[in-house]
Amino acid sequence: MAKQELSFGIDIGGSGMKAAPVDLAVGELVAPRYRIDTPQPAAPEPMADVVKQLVEHFEWSGPVGVTFPGVVRHGVTHSAANVDRSWIGTDADALFTAAAGCEVHVVNDADAAGLAEVRYGAGKDRRGVVLLLTFGTGIGSGLFVDGVLVPNTELGHLEIDGHNAEQRAAASAREREGLSWKAWAGRVQRYLETVVMLFSPELVIVGGGVSRRTEKWLHHVDVAVELVPAAMENEAGIVGAALVGAMPAPVT
Repeated sequence: MAKQELSFGIDIGGSGMKAAPVDLAVGELVAPRYRIDTPQPAAPEPMADVVKQLVEHFEWSGPVGVTFPGVVRHGVTHSAANVDRSWIGTDADALFTAAAGCEVHVVNDADAAGLAEVRYGAGKDRRGVVLLLTFGTGIGSGLFVDGVLVPNTELGHLEIDGHNAEQRAAASAREREGLSWKAWAGRVQRYLETVVMLFSPELVIVGGGVSRRTEKWLHHVDVAVELVPAAMENEAGIVGAALVGAMPAPVT
């Protein structure tokens, strides 16, 4: 049996912030994840307080990784499409480190999910260009070349047919507009055609909540690339965050 390599991950979502300790030897949670509602408005100080509560819940004292729904460079957040705009320019590493009393590193949320899938899941041992796309409140993207992350791609914000892509093809758009799965899949098809044309990936991994319901829509999508559901589902963000928390230097 492999020796446990423990780290701690926190995954920030639009409705909830979820956390758990992770065994990096196998990429699995070692305790049930704990969730606290994301504060509204989703501003830095209230969210830092939730990070503190999550760390204290598990009595954790080691390094921590936290996902963030936006561009993160050297621990500083540079976009805030789905959280409060006061995040722009915030040193999230420093803010969360002070709140948690542990060393914290922050990473883009889709990049974190991609790190988990490439190391443990659907992208394991795959060479070439691998792209993870998460369909949720927005569309997140994690781009990898021979297993190496190209950070902060933010491909959900591509302009396609005059629209910000995630406004039409995110899972939230299906719910907001009352679309059938087939109609929504047509929008995903158009989005994927553009992304595949631009990046020529060997593999596209579909993540986010809709990865658990692929039987309802994936058969309506046909692009010239291997397209598979994410293997780690809701745990990918926490596991990827824990990976970043344990790294000797941040990935961005």
